[in-house]
Amino acid sequence: MENLRIETIEMHTGGEPLRIVKSGLPMVPGETVFDKMRYLKENLDSLRKLIIFEPRGHYDMFGVYLVDVEGADIGCIFIHNEGYSTMCGHAVVALGRYVIDHGIVREPVSPETRIVMQCPCGPVEAFVQYEHGKTGNVRFISVPSFLFQKDVEVDVPGYGIVTVDISYGGAFYAFLPAERLGFDLSTTPTDQLRNAAGTVTEALKGVLKLTHPENSDLAFLYGTMLTDGKDEYSDASHLCVFADKEVDRSPCGSGSTARIALQFHRGLIKLGQKRTFRGPAGSKFVARVVKQVNVGSHDAVIVEVSGKGHYMGSSVFTLEADDEIGKGYLLKQEITE
Repeated sequence: MENLRIETIEMHTGGEPLRIVKSGLPMVPGETVFDKMRYLKENLDSLRKLIIFEPRGHYDMFGVYLVDVEGADIGCIFIHNEGYSTMCGHAVVALGRYVIDHGIVREPVSPETRIVMQCPCGPVEAFVQYEHGKTGNVRFISVPSFLFQKDVEVDVPGYGIVTVDISYGGAFYAFLPAERLGFDLSTTPTDQLRNAAGTVTEALKGVLKLTHPENSDLAFLYGTMLTDGKDEYSDASHLCVFADKEVDRSPCGSGSTARIALQFHRGLIKLGQKRTFRGPAGSKFVARVVKQVNVGSHDAVIVEVSGKGHYMGSSVFTLEADDEIGKGYLLKQEITE
């Protein structure tokens, strides 16, 4: 990391941070986003830790590398406390504004400009509002999403047998109302929800066998979504705990996509019907089913999610030669009650 200089743009979507690496990322070999992601994981993971971990970041920091790939305007490699993500909706929403505002893509058009982002889960279309030279809300059309398995029973340490649903929205999530764990989603401290959801994820990883019909690299459980149980309501809330017990401050774009797929499969919403999902910071995404499709043997749906990202500033990071702590570390606080 000699002569290290990393420039970033800092954004957030619904309170969830996004650290966009503007410059300083070395050339990353590979034909596909997955190829490039593997190379970074095997050869340059120290860079992720420097950007995401303390003292420059924090336990719940989230970031993205932008790379060139054929057939898309940009390629996205998402990074977090545990490693790398296959999809991130809040990042797509923020990046929609970023790539236009920074001249990364073609000349924008009104009333909205279409951007194709190649994510590890597949191509994602983003439509960015553009009026009078300014960008606004962003809606994205994600990859086909589906309910993988419903009513899965799992023995969760400290909670006993718990029933969850497993749904895919660019990543696999477990879904259950927080009340099944004895919590009220709106009043329970976030750290208690974090640890409970993380315990559910770990318990499932030991027994759940996931498959994806198009890419075996997508077949892993990314996290657990604790909901308010209001799946028949137009306005509902949830909290996403992903990676190594990281809490999404936004309503989670890929999680909202997966929840819509779950609701549609259970007959709780209809084609075109909208749902507003609220995250722990109080922000909201609006989601709806736009099309029914098939993926392998799964009855799947195409989901649209909309929101807005905001700029917060910019950073320039360096690393002195003798700064071992500055390479990145994490302090974690666990609540076991």
